[in-house]
Amino acid sequence: MDILGDGIKKVLLAGIGAVAVTAEKSKEVLDEMVRKGELTVEQGKALNEELKHNIKKTVRDNVNVSVKTSTPEELDELLEKMTPEQMEQLKSRIREMETKEAEAAEETGDPDAKPDDEAEA
Repeated sequence: MDILGDGIKKVLLAGIGAVAVTAEKSKEVLDEMVRKGELTVEQGKALNEELKHNIKKTVRDNVNVSVKTSTPEELDELLEKMTPEQMEQLKSRIREMETKEAEAAEETGDPDAKPDDEAEA
């Protein structure tokens, strides 16, 4: 499940990065045009603001993030596609979570205790 969350996080960050790069590049192009005298400074500023607004609106309208719970069959498919390195990372993450659970159980004296971040979920 954590792997799915990381994937969504990466897609979202990639989208935000693309928007940021697009805004920067459009500003650079407009600044270059202004320097060449093709646009006045005021026209360049107005056009840049309009582009920023349009990009934000497009992202708001078109970027949807949804989290879907996985079935055991989907998880099996995902595990079959994993590389040995990815499998080792997953095993390591599971060991970390088990260690946190054991530590939480020791602190509270409750063998079923979960770490704070999982108890709230």
